[in-house]
Amino acid sequence: MSDEKDNLPATTDGDEHGGQVQVAEPIPDPGIEPHEYRITDIDPKAADRVERQVSAMFTLAGLLALGSCVAYFAIPRDANLVFGPLSGNANNMVIGLCIGLALFLLGAGAIQWAKKLMVDEEIAEDRHPAHSSPEQIADISDAFQQGVAESGFTRRKLIRRGLLTGLGLLGLPAIVLLRDLGPLPGRALYHTIWAKGIRVVNDVTDRPIKPSDMIVGQLVNAAPANLAALQEESPVEYQNSKAKSAVIVVRIKPSEIQTPPGRENWGVDGILCYSKICTHVGCPISLYEQTTHHVLCPCHQSTFDLADGAKVIFGPAARPLPQLPLAVDAEGYLVAQSDFTEPVGPSFFERG
Repeated sequence: MSDEKDNLPATTDGDEHGGQVQVAEPIPDPGIEPHEYRITDIDPKAADRVERQVSAMFTLAGLLALGSCVAYFAIPRDANLVFGPLSGNANNMVIGLCIGLALFLLGAGAIQWAKKLMVDEEIAEDRHPAHSSPEQIADISDAFQQGVAESGFTRRKLIRRGLLTGLGLLGLPAIVLLRDLGPLPGRALYHTIWAKGIRVVNDVTDRPIKPSDMIVGQLVNAAPANLAALQEESPVEYQNSKAKSAVIVVRIKPSEIQTPPGRENWGVDGILCYSKICTHVGCPISLYEQTTHHVLCPCHQSTFDLADGAKVIFGPAARPLPQLPLAVDAEGYLVAQSDFTEPVGPSFFERG
């Protein structure tokens, strides 16, 4: 009775003594099916027709990309398109449709080019070790050059021009849409709405704070008194100002405070005021540990010591929380001596 392995094709491999050992293949080699020629391989007119189709797709893709740029400026930002129960911003919809169709036509044209015009021949390649010999590297380079020639990219100028035009114009929307990033901030990141004489108010009740309102160990979320007026004047400016000017006010025993040089008069009877915005990525801070005077950022656990200039004692933050100089006005309320002396929030490239 014969073994089934006797009926399988075999390949040779070297043994440890340099001899040849027959290794059976688990599946017989089916071979390559006969090649079937396409209509574009036989009829030059059909090939030229497909070439014009592909070129038209690439060119139209470029025109649509250009059209998205025109739509960006030509269509009012507040214009709407209504389709029965559905509606949407006309500017966004036209730009999206133009860019989407441009990408679709580039892809469809590339597929049509590959299926109908590029050389269509079946090849077989034996498996070999992962590393390549110098001869194989040379063969790969030759095969690449041959592939470039067979693709028709260098020969079919109409397709090449259409593709380069479509891809080139498709970059324009990306450049034009950069305008939506808004104007450069200039020095706006260096300042908040805090200024000399602005009262410190409770962020919840909007009531101004007196030193006698706070007990040792207490932390209060606060804001500048001039913030409320912005809410009706400009909601956008209100949100931006609130994000930068939010502070925490804490009262610590004066004997436990280590005052940094130059800040000897920045507190009032142990009451200190710091920015509420973490200097890592801008998360709001309010997790306070009274016994250690540490405040923790809930996002990435940066920890600051409020009794020592809010210096960083743990976590990824690179800078202490900016401190707001405090004083007391004629009516006994806490006020700012000035704006912050450094930018609040996370670092940015101008800040170094």
